[in-house]
Amino acid sequence: MDASGELIRSFSELRGVDLLDIAIVSGLSWVGIAWVREARARVALAGIVAITFMFWTAQWLDLRLTTSLLQGFMTIAALVLVVVFQDDLRRFFEGITLWVIRNVTPRPSGDVLDELGSLCFSLAHHRVGSLFVFPGRESLDRLLDGGQYLDGRVSEPLLRSLLDPGTPGHDGAIVIRGGQVARFGVHLPLSTEWAEIGAGGTRHAAALGLVERSDALCIVVSEERGEVSVAWRGRLTQVEDPVALRALVEKFLMRTAKRRHENWIESRLSLASRHWREGVLATTLATGLWVYTVPGATLDRSSKAIPVVIDNVPKGYRVSAIEPAAVDVEFEGRRRDLKMAPVEEFHVRVDGDLVAQGRRTFSVDADQVEHPPELRVVGMETIKVRLSVDTL
Repeated sequence: MDASGELIRSFSELRGVDLLDIAIVSGLSWVGIAWVREARARVALAGIVAITFMFWTAQWLDLRLTTSLLQGFMTIAALVLVVVFQDDLRRFFEGITLWVIRNVTPRPSGDVLDELGSLCFSLAHHRVGSLFVFPGRESLDRLLDGGQYLDGRVSEPLLRSLLDPGTPGHDGAIVIRGGQVARFGVHLPLSTEWAEIGAGGTRHAAALGLVERSDALCIVVSEERGEVSVAWRGRLTQVEDPVALRALVEKFLMRTAKRRHENWIESRLSLASRHWREGVLATTLATGLWVYTVPGATLDRSSKAIPVVIDNVPKGYRVSAIEPAAVDVEFEGRRRDLKMAPVEEFHVRVDGDLVAQGRRTFSVDADQVEHPPELRVVGMETIKVRLSVDTL
């Protein structure tokens, strides 16, 4: 059966529970792909994937030394994975929960965004440094240090008073949730991505450090250069005016903030529409895994014509013909093993040492059949193999 016929056969066996199985794996893969795209250590993850591919290739080519070396490396990499990706792994598992419960933050009004945009560029003009944080769907409690809780409505007088150099919290970040100042004077984790920080200072490092570890957005006002920048999804972007700033904040709020009258199903559809490419890839991967692991793991039987090989032919003799040249043998095993087993691993071996004594006919039974260990012989009749032998 060709590949297309085998695929059609697999899908013809699809059950309702298999559809649920594929849907669950697709959902988990969807979250995983989105996590990989935003993970800080995704470059290191790509390296681990490359090593895993090399390991599978070495196994397939039977490179025993390379396989042994990479097998030890994979064991170490599993431990390193937990250490290097501990923050990203936490976000991955939190992301699964958040996808289900759809945790959202309150959406600030348009007036609040306009007022904040004007304030940021006014602060930049007067060289007053500031750092504003908009939380996303993920909790920031483990990432925020110190500060004071306020819960006051966002207004220019309030924000200017909090940023006054004479106040103790002016050097920290201001957390804005919805239209309220939730907390001020907060210290954030610092990033070490110096290439991304560039000429920025500590505020830029703090903003980038937070967005690397969460789905929050930060607005940074530089007192040295009089510039306004936005940190989001691991990147720092300079903005030129309040209109550009509001556009970026609105884009962020589309992903994280609650819209009026939006129910759970609408939020799921909205989220899916923004990540449909990851969804298509996740569904394709899950379907491929199902085809490989579920129908491919079903026990099946298949007959193969196994060539006869004569060993230990004495010196001075040459086997010119074998009748029959191949023996029909029925095997049982997993469908994918039956389909993918290399042809060169199947032989029927006959000891030709007695050729010198005039022996030309040999009995062949199942014990003489060489085959991959994952398969077993379930059908073979004892037959006679006749040799035509020439004397040299």
